[in-house]
Amino acid sequence: MSETNSAAPAEVAAPHRYTAALAADIEARWQDFWDAEGTYAAPNPKGDLAGDPELVARPKKFIMDMFPYPSGAGLHVGHPLGYIATDVYARFQRMTGHNVLHTLGFDAFGLPAEQYAVQTGTHPRVSTEANIENMKAQLRRLGLGHDKRRSFATIDPDYYKWTQWIFLQIFNSWYDPEAGKARPIADLVAQFASGERPVPAADGSPRAWSELSAVEKADVLGEYRLAYASDAPVNWCPGLGTVLANEEVTADGRSERGNFPVFKAKLRQWNMRITAYADRLLEDLDALDWPEAIKLQQRNWIGRSEGARVDFPIDGERITVFTTRPDTLFGATYMVLAPEHPLVEKFTPDTWPEGTHEAWTGGHATPADAVAAYRAQAASKSDVERQAEAKDKTGVFIGAYATNPVNGERIPVFIADYVLMGYGTGAIMAVPAHDSRDFAFARAFELPIRCVVEPTDGRGTDTSTWDDAFVSYDATIVNSAQEDVSLDGLGVVEAKARVTEWLERRGIGEGTVNFRLRDWLFSRQRYWGEPFPIVYDEDGVAHALPESMLPLELPEVEDYSPRTFDPDDADTQPETPLSRNEDWVHVTLDLGDGPKRYRRETNTMPNWAGSCWYEFRYLDPHNAEQLVDPEIEQYWMGPREGLPHGGVDLYVGGAEHAVLHLLYARFWSKVLYDLGHVSSAEPFHKLFNQGMIQAYVYRDSRGIAVPAAETEERDGAYYYEGEKVSRLLGKMGKSLKNAVTPDEICAEYGADTLRLYEMAMGPLDVSRPWDTRAVVGQFRLLQRLWRNIVDEATGEVTVTDAEPDEDTLRALHKAIDGVRGDLEGMRFNTAIAKITELNNHLTKAGGAVPRSVAEDLVLLVAPLAPHIAEELWRKLGHTGSVVHQDFPVADPAYVVDESVTCVVQIKGKVKARLEVPPSISEDELEKVALADENVVKALGGADIRKVIVRAPKLVNIVPA
Repeated sequence: MSETNSAAPAEVAAPHRYTAALAADIEARWQDFWDAEGTYAAPNPKGDLAGDPELVARPKKFIMDMFPYPSGAGLHVGHPLGYIATDVYARFQRMTGHNVLHTLGFDAFGLPAEQYAVQTGTHPRVSTEANIENMKAQLRRLGLGHDKRRSFATIDPDYYKWTQWIFLQIFNSWYDPEAGKARPIADLVAQFASGERPVPAADGSPRAWSELSAVEKADVLGEYRLAYASDAPVNWCPGLGTVLANEEVTADGRSERGNFPVFKAKLRQWNMRITAYADRLLEDLDALDWPEAIKLQQRNWIGRSEGARVDFPIDGERITVFTTRPDTLFGATYMVLAPEHPLVEKFTPDTWPEGTHEAWTGGHATPADAVAAYRAQAASKSDVERQAEAKDKTGVFIGAYATNPVNGERIPVFIADYVLMGYGTGAIMAVPAHDSRDFAFARAFELPIRCVVEPTDGRGTDTSTWDDAFVSYDATIVNSAQEDVSLDGLGVVEAKARVTEWLERRGIGEGTVNFRLRDWLFSRQRYWGEPFPIVYDEDGVAHALPESMLPLELPEVEDYSPRTFDPDDADTQPETPLSRNEDWVHVTLDLGDGPKRYRRETNTMPNWAGSCWYEFRYLDPHNAEQLVDPEIEQYWMGPREGLPHGGVDLYVGGAEHAVLHLLYARFWSKVLYDLGHVSSAEPFHKLFNQGMIQAYVYRDSRGIAVPAAETEERDGAYYYEGEKVSRLLGKMGKSLKNAVTPDEICAEYGADTLRLYEMAMGPLDVSRPWDTRAVVGQFRLLQRLWRNIVDEATGEVTVTDAEPDEDTLRALHKAIDGVRGDLEGMRFNTAIAKITELNNHLTKAGGAVPRSVAEDLVLLVAPLAPHIAEELWRKLGHTGSVVHQDFPVADPAYVVDESVTCVVQIKGKVKARLEVPPSISEDELEKVALADENVVKALGGADIRKVIVRAPKLVNIVPA
């Protein structure tokens, strides 16, 4: 039962008591006031949002939350945790002299709205905009201090015009490794045209740029563009009718959304060449103020490794492998290609070579049959499944042999699913003696295992007695010598250097760096996404739409769903909703060389596109001529002391975005930086991951969730409608029947109470369980605060103009000092504890609260509970909003205690407690302790061997 209900009789005698009804009235009035006055408007140095020059002259602070998606289910109390935290922090920064930009938009493209449209026939825009309005209302009720002039949704054509524009900047760019940055593709064309850069040719013969056809030029440039279309292995999900990025596929090879099977297929898709930035994405992490766990996840995802590329001759051509252990080349006894490797078909003969081991064929009559069957089997597995260490190794011989370049041995070539096309070259040299996966494969297929790294564990070099591979980077190379190169006797590092130099001298390899990171798959076979600003001519050459034709808006379609298929049928092709609108797909356009017929791209961008750059739009949201005005961008996000790469001052959101969103946004920022559009090479300087508000999930005997609110506890067990149910702490959500909405709590206690409770539950970065029964504790804090300033019977202010006593001054300034430090450090729970302590001191002191103390207390509360703070500030006689008042500053004289308690121990036992000045010296403290009558009595005249002094809190006396 809530405090408000239980206290109903008292409300008659106390008509001005702080109740839920009074809180609702106060909160609604101040929210209207803030909107009308533009209280949270952050001025820019120029442009249509230019404002107060005095505010602009202050140090700036740009604070952001991760982009919310406007769900039709609305918010539950777990969602606003980060939003309340950034609001508290932003309010504190305003009160400490900063020009604060804090706003919120909506990441509104995506699959949920489209699926709803498929189910109901409602246009995704209609349902999405309704969801946005609902979410705005819920967030407004929380009193969040957002600059509403800067809000937008990614589905606004004025917004995605610039998403499309950025795509075209990336499409019209290439990464120049010599310059170490992106450059316009026109620069590359000029190099080809002038002969400064040779035109690449498959057969190695020189070609003049002017002699190439338009299709040939497009193919050449496609190998360089940062946004390019290619036929490549992709994750194809027939059940969703779309392809998925690696990050959208679960570990068991199913779609993250919908849990459908995902297959490997070769389709023509748009990609972003994020791999070109792998080194910079790694290096620049060091300067970011991010949690180390997030940095580690990005480093692991990028996966930098040093080694060598080695060419293995085969049928007059070559297979190139990347290896981090070129020192073990003499131990390579077979090769493995990824099943998807494009050279598999080329080197697969019609018949099995004479003497082929039966176990290698998979029981198939021809190599082609074996390869086809194995490829189909591998396509149904995720990359994680394929690389699982514990699984049995499978594969088939393709019927061809390559040559080991260091010793001339013919070695068989297999395909196996433990080799991925996405890592290295999609081919490996297998050294079974020194790689556990290769060892298991070699044992399964009866392949030679040759020791070339001398074991240090006493097992010897006879591999027939081994149970597993010997893997070491601190051992001696053996059995690795031939006529013009010998590695025997060398350590691993020396051997790697010698063999790499030998490979480079012979032109059959080179030292190189490899990355785990793959290019970003950027196409989706969906309707509800940004259309690509690309059209194709009759030869299939892609052309960028000019800026004057942006935004390219989504057309109306009758059917919003992609064509979905049997989820288990991998041999299908996507069919997009846009492809069905013939009038939109086939158009006549003049792109500068007269009207021509073109075909539009019918894929759409992924839901990540709009969130890759939204921080820039917050800065200059109404600019129709530029992505962002350079001066405005420099002001809010430019590099400065402590922010070498620039970026948002504070970015708060969930740790689940460690790789996807954060890596993509960093990539886009770097491209825009290289091309001179922005001054910040990184989007987010400081990142903070808030924890999760969890809730208990109750399930019946069938495992079905039952309503948490209707479950009761009896004798330590839990029951729903008389049936015993299980309880487990987990996520909060509508489907789990344990969701609590902020609207419910606001109605019961008010928004300020909800804000305080969420901030007081524990450290912000730690997950914590929701307990509705505990909310009342923060409601009572606000009631006591109100009661210390306002007479509950008359509504009049009760403060006095008398000076506070010394105890109160000390309590006040200690609170100011502690709260100030806690809010700066985002330790909101301990800040609330200190405010509670001060408020309790005033309550216990009795009598009227001194005005000066009451005003400082209201200012301390203002960032956390802004509505009640505004109301009390006005009642205390002030006309301006509390939002822009100066935060109190502690007087150091009152922060330091007048005295501290010093413990005196003899033989480890406490014999006295002394009240001493905090500044007492060790010598003086020793004299005071030895003179204390209790200490003298305890020593009983015994000699003293040693006195250990830790001023001002400890003296330890050791008798002789």
